[in-house]
Amino acid sequence: MEKSSRQTGAVLARFDRYVLSQLFVLFGFFSLVLVSVYWINRAVILFDRLIADGQPASVFLEFTALSLPNVVRMVLPMSAFAASVYVTNRLASESELVVMQATGYSPWRLARPVVIFGLIVGTFMMVLTQYLVPTSLEQLRFRENEISGTLSAKLLREGEFMNPSEGVTFYIREITPEGVLKDVFLSDRRNADRATTYSSVDGFLVNEPTGPKLVVVNGIAQALNTETRKLTKTKFTDFAYNISDLIDAPGALFKPLDQRSTAELYFATDLVSKATAQTPGRILEEVHGRFNQPILCVVAALIGFSTLLVGGFSRFGVGRQIIGAILLLVLVKLVESIVTDPIRANANLWPLVYAQSVFGLGVSILMLRLAARPRRRRKDASLSEARA
Repeated sequence: MEKSSRQTGAVLARFDRYVLSQLFVLFGFFSLVLVSVYWINRAVILFDRLIADGQPASVFLEFTALSLPNVVRMVLPMSAFAASVYVTNRLASESELVVMQATGYSPWRLARPVVIFGLIVGTFMMVLTQYLVPTSLEQLRFRENEISGTLSAKLLREGEFMNPSEGVTFYIREITPEGVLKDVFLSDRRNADRATTYSSVDGFLVNEPTGPKLVVVNGIAQALNTETRKLTKTKFTDFAYNISDLIDAPGALFKPLDQRSTAELYFATDLVSKATAQTPGRILEEVHGRFNQPILCVVAALIGFSTLLVGGFSRFGVGRQIIGAILLLVLVKLVESIVTDPIRANANLWPLVYAQSVFGLGVSILMLRLAARPRRRRKDASLSEARA
């Protein structure tokens, strides 16, 4: 008897390792595909902007590397779900799940490798949400501010109307290899009572200790008094315009919520609320969301497994179960959207952040109970026949 139980335990241990290996192989594949899709989408825009600003390829690679942790964070639950669905479907279609269930093991026992898989993925997600993503986003924003704060990124673009600051429009038709700006147009409408437009044949950007200046030659300045509707024209041979206030400062003191550490958000909620103009509820939503996302990895894997397990073996496939699993994920996301506004309005409702995970785990448990019920019925029926 002991020998038989040991053999059965060894078979199940090998089955667990087999399922885990299949899950991680498919998880890696789906993660690679989804990350590539997200990355290509962002890389096209990023590449166009950085190359247009004259930045080297090394900057593009740096920005790509800094944006990857956040992209990986977004795709992990979807990859875990897709891997769970695919592996469960293959095990069911090849009758491997049927064989394991025929040995007398319940869906709860068969779900063990899926739970282990979800916990491992959730651990990786925890590292991302607690450290890698905030750190990478903070560094990415710092580098973006450094680049966007340069004159070349803000103003030196040929044939494009730019708005470096609110109420200001700037245009250059051409920039010569010598750095001469051809056909310069500058419209300053920041003063509500007076709108001024400068246009010139040539221009230069000059860096001075007091700040960068735009020097334009052979041009005309037109000032419109918006109250009297009087237009004044002035011709000039050369004119210097201070543009330092058109270039935004990097703003290193301001950090959005997703770039702050969890400890800072949790233990200095009031200070962060004043610094970011966000409600305490929004801050606590961010904090607990970082703990909730790893749980969602377990939920996604369990929903994919338990929903397909309910249908059992069928010659017609498990298409309906797969659609049902996708709909359940949509419902989980819907729960998140329902509780978002109440949490942000009232910080005391922060436990609702975990509502979607509780809902997803509840659905998974219900599905596993339904999957176990038919087997019990068959077992009870066979015992009744034996007694008769």
